[in-house]
Amino acid sequence: MQAKVLSIVGPTGVGKSHLALDLARQCRLQGQNVEIISMDSALVYRGMDIGTAKPTTAEQAEVIHHLIDIRDPSESYSAAHFANDAKQLIEKIQARGNIPLIVGGTMLYWRAWVYGFSKLPPADPETRKRIDAEALLLGWPGMHAKLAQIDPITAYRLQPNDSQRIQRALEVYALTGQPLSQLFEESPSATGRDSELSEHAVEVISLEPSNRVSLHARLENRFDQMLENNFMDEVRNLFERGDLHTNLPAIRSVGYRQVWEYLEGKVDYPTMKQKAYAATRQLSKRQVTWLRAMQRHAFDPFSPAELHAAKTMAMGILNASFK
Repeated sequence: MQAKVLSIVGPTGVGKSHLALDLARQCRLQGQNVEIISMDSALVYRGMDIGTAKPTTAEQAEVIHHLIDIRDPSESYSAAHFANDAKQLIEKIQARGNIPLIVGGTMLYWRAWVYGFSKLPPADPETRKRIDAEALLLGWPGMHAKLAQIDPITAYRLQPNDSQRIQRALEVYALTGQPLSQLFEESPSATGRDSELSEHAVEVISLEPSNRVSLHARLENRFDQMLENNFMDEVRNLFERGDLHTNLPAIRSVGYRQVWEYLEGKVDYPTMKQKAYAATRQLSKRQVTWLRAMQRHAFDPFSPAELHAAKTMAMGILNASFK
């Protein structure tokens, strides 16, 4: 019987990495080694540590982490890349007799890993250039309105200023003539066809705060702490390289884009902070939308009793996968 792979998921800033490290430490006490596979689209980039809440050097030395610091910010890393990398890593980790643990909140990566996106075309630079040129004229809210005409389901899920995902949805339509939502519906998850990794081989524990006000306050405090920990200097180092810009996925990451605009002189400091707060809330909302459509075990990480229950369930899954 195929051993189940545990995924720890949830919106940004709820303690997924801390839970994963606690689980790995507890497993080690039992003679079991856990290797963490990061499922985060920002952690793949080198030189982006503070704004991504990247596991520290000490934490990475204590527990093996994969898919962290594997790309320069000038490079791209897609859901297809993750799906392929995760599959290979899981096989290698299990072959070593260790336990893989998927941790993160980039839910598009999760879907690609579990079901595959074989019908989705790869990125096409020329098509993206045309979309970006049109966006300069219409603005991304205008492009969102255009997307709503051809793919209302996808448009409903996206914020009008979510340029990266709007661009991808329009690109897929331009290349295939089919809405992105339709291609999703035809994926193995919707048709019942087997994929390389069946959903039944995966157990998902999701950390989902029930109190949105508390979550938003926590996210704002988290960003403030990043600023106190020299996040501005981190972004400035990227800014001063001269080869990076806001059309790159790395620089579009939440927090980085807003500080980048401040460094460009487009907004003042208080406005930058408010825009970062808002972008973080929007990211969290999108992640929760993905999670609610998934089969998962949901726990409130702000409740000590529920967090303990999440740890207990997770240890049971990990112990079973080791046997």
